[in-house]
Amino acid sequence: MAPITWLDKLEEQLNVDVDWMDPEYIKSMLPKIKFHDQTSNQLWVDIQLHHESNADLLKEVTKELKDQGWLAIYTRMAVLMCKKNIDNIQGRVLLQTLPSKAYDTAFTLSHARLYDAEFKRAGISRDRFCIKIPSTGPALNAAKILQQEGIQTLGTALFGVPQAVACSQAGCLYISPYYNETQAHDDPKLWPNVKDPATQHPNSPRVIQILEIYKKLYKETGREQPLVKNASFISPEEAMAAGEMGCHSATISHTVLNELASRPYDAASQPGQGEPKRTHAYKDARVLPARFAPLLAIDPLSPENKAALAQAAYVDYLADGGKKLDEAIAADPETAKRLKIALELFTGGENHSKEKVEEALKEAA
Repeated sequence: MAPITWLDKLEEQLNVDVDWMDPEYIKSMLPKIKFHDQTSNQLWVDIQLHHESNADLLKEVTKELKDQGWLAIYTRMAVLMCKKNIDNIQGRVLLQTLPSKAYDTAFTLSHARLYDAEFKRAGISRDRFCIKIPSTGPALNAAKILQQEGIQTLGTALFGVPQAVACSQAGCLYISPYYNETQAHDDPKLWPNVKDPATQHPNSPRVIQILEIYKKLYKETGREQPLVKNASFISPEEAMAAGEMGCHSATISHTVLNELASRPYDAASQPGQGEPKRTHAYKDARVLPARFAPLLAIDPLSPENKAALAQAAYVDYLADGGKKLDEAIAADPETAKRLKIALELFTGGENHSKEKVEEALKEAA
């Protein structure tokens, strides 16, 4: 019998998702693991759009949609590239609305609806996809409308408690708190490489606080709360911390997944132990482990930002076009900085894809 790996143990504690679009990689992990969801962003879409395996598909789609502009081609391509993975995962494929329009409610709504139409055209039902929406005031107002229309959303580029509460108010299915800032993946000086990420990583308090606020809101209102899909891990230890902290899923890069799959699990060597995932995330929510209790009262990322968590849960962040949320983001320098950098990074991927599609349009002319 094969030894239990870190990946096996993590899957016992939460749903393991793949943050990568390469169909060959996803197939290569079968039958070891059939991922729950497949997430993406503009960078991952751009990589696949430029991959030679999609060259003929791009020519075909460009020919069909050449009179509708680059975004129509990009959106159909993104959906069709996700379709290559749909039979090799258990749950949903996720695509993100344009980050360059993260403060434009009408555009975000329009692009999400275009994704919805393309998924329908591709034969992918609404229970098999989800649209990632940047966690800004204007974009989450679009998410609220989308949820009312039956289109599931995930609040992405999320770095703080007010954004998480706003996602709850929008009715999002998921949120993805970024455990590490995006720059830390390329600059080791920005990565807090700690022995026990669950208690020592500077973002762990925010993750714990979000989970506790959602449990509180569910208990008080009876309304379903977003499921916490933690993201942006650099090490296998951080992914394991997501399980111990009680996140409902973790979307993980192929590089970290490979490390998790290669390490035999030894409980004695772990700083803490997670619990098996629950049938219902909030109705059957676990009690916060004692070693996490101190994290409720601290915020290493913003020691001067003293807004009480109890108050944050009751602010209407979506009112007036999301004004209160954008004010809360501006009041937290670390969230404001990380959000700006993340949107700029993904916009770079968006622009590179736009160039690729425009080249295809010239060739099809």
